Amino acid sequence: MKVHPHQALFGGEKPFPVIPVCEHFAGSEKLILKALSLQDPDAANGIGPVFDITCDCEDGAASGQEHAHAAMIVRVLNSEANRYRMAGARIHDYTHPHWKTDIDILVAGAGEVLSYLTIPKCTDVAQAREMISYIQTVAAQHGIKREIPVHILIETHGALRQVHEIAQLPWLQVLDFGLMDFVSAHHGAIPASAMRSPGQFDHRLLARAKAEVVAAALANGVVPAHNVTLDLKNVEVTQNDASRARNEFGFMRMWSIYPTQIRAIVLAMQPNYDEVNDAANILIAAQDADWGPIQYAGELHDRATYRYFWEVLQKAKQTGVSLPADALSRFFNA
Repeated sequence: MKVHPHQALFGGEKPFPVIPVCEHFAGSEKLILKALSLQDPDAANGIGPVFDITCDCEDGAASGQEHAHAAMIVRVLNSEANRYRMAGARIHDYTHPHWKTDIDILVAGAGEVLSYLTIPKCTDVAQAREMISYIQTVAAQHGIKREIPVHILIETHGALRQVHEIAQLPWLQVLDFGLMDFVSAHHGAIPASAMRSPGQFDHRLLARAKAEVVAAALANGVVPAHNVTLDLKNVEVTQNDASRARNEFGFMRMWSIYPTQIRAIVLAMQPNYDEVNDAANILIAAQDADWGPIQYAGELHDRATYRYFWEVLQKAKQTGVSLPADALSRFFNA
């Protein structure tokens, strides 16, 4: 029996997370259900299960309605509408009196189906550690044995200063860069124009911050996620932002706040088809050689390059790129 790449290439160590490249935010029940319908490739205007949905407790809940809003998210995530189990939730920040109740409701009610929990506005590693610890405690209290992936927003001076420590926290899957709050925290030193392109990539303070977040994430096996594009309806702007974030800064995921942005982000962050085809051919030949060194197109390949190409192939599958039939049957049981 041929050995699968997971067994052959990682030897028990934790592989890098392969998760959707797009994270779409939705606040109200109506918008959450609309987003869930877009994950269905057979639905009208369906995109397919190539993006995550973040159900937003922080900005989505009206003041005084926090409990009802979190309960609504639990109900929707446990319903048939959440067919692909590709939805998480953003809770309130550490200074908000409802953050623990958010966790109580979401973890107790939907802990087995939550794709992740997103923590906003941490100002230091101690806050992030306390909030993750509380998630772990509530999960244990309710007999939830799985790790619930945690995403942390880096959008304050303190969080950026300690980003390498934050990236080492348990259960962490994603570091998100929060552009607008980060710009606001500079008291006018960064102009409002830098909340849009090209300023968000070219301003030195923002370029430094983004590079630092990506470096910390990748050094600790965590996915770096890029901020939103404020231009809601110009698909080309979104796709160009996603392309620059991916190719110039190394971000591997990006936020969407409008349905038309989803496809643009996915297309911009898909692996190149030629590289996907090479990855499939190299891995098929490697598996046939029991994962020993091979030659392909006149070049030597071994386990170091196999790991790279295996991640390419997984990202291609995750983003809807067509894969050769032999690669699908060997590596994805399709």
